[in-house]
Amino acid sequence: QVQLVESGGGLVQAGGSLRLSCKASGRTFSSYFMGWFRQAPGKEREFVATISWVGGTTVYADSVKGRFTISRDNAKNTLYLQMNSLKPEDTAVYYCAARYGSSSTRSSEYRYWGQGTQVTVSS
Repeated sequence: QVQLVESGGGLVQAGGSLRLSCKASGRTFSSYFMGWFRQAPGKEREFVATISWVGGTTVYADSVKGRFTISRDNAKNTLYLQMNSLKPEDTAVYYCAARYGSSSTRSSEYRYWGQGTQVTVSS
């Protein structure tokens, strides 16, 4: 079993920055892919970014390319999402997630999830 605990959400003005963290525990992650997803009120959960735990290969949603950076610290078993140039449209609950074996941008293919952390971007 994998446990994911998120932190770092909050309120920020448009154009500002925020860093989310997700501490992982329970299993080794050498064969895992980690991801960030977000869900705004009344909307479906959407893909933000993924990273392979070992190789560090990243994939980003078009909406966040150039603004968000996904990374991981293997020694600390921690996943990060650095969010810059934030927009009101980025307001959502952000979730970290993990899946085994291969990369995916589909939330339904991720088995393990954090509790979510609220990010609110004011205009």
